[in-house]
Amino acid sequence: MPGLLRGVARTAVIAGTATSVSNRVSRRQARRWSQQDQYGAGPPAYDEPPPPPPPAAPAADPIQQLKDLAALKEQGILTDAEFAVEKAKILNG
Repeated sequence: MPGLLRGVARTAVIAGTATSVSNRVSRRQARRWSQQDQYGAGPPAYDEPPPPPPPAAPAADPIQQLKDLAALKEQGILTDAEFAVEKAKILNG
C-alpha cells in the first residue's frame, strides 16, 4: 500500500504543478493581449479577409495630356525638343 500512496501523491504533485504552470501561462498571455489592445487593435482575426487593395488611379487621357503639352509649348514653357520628348512618352505609353 505505501507504493500506491506514493504513486498517487506523485501524480497529485505533477498534476498540481502542471495546473499551476498552465494558469501562469494563461495569465501572462492575457496580460500581453490586454497590453496590445491598449496600443492598437492587435493581430487581425484569422477568419477576417484582408482589406481590399486601394483602387487604381484613373488612367490619364492621352489626348488631354497632348493638349496640355501643346499649351505649354505655345506659352514658351517647353522647347520643341522637350515637347517632342514628352509627346513620345505619352504616345508610347
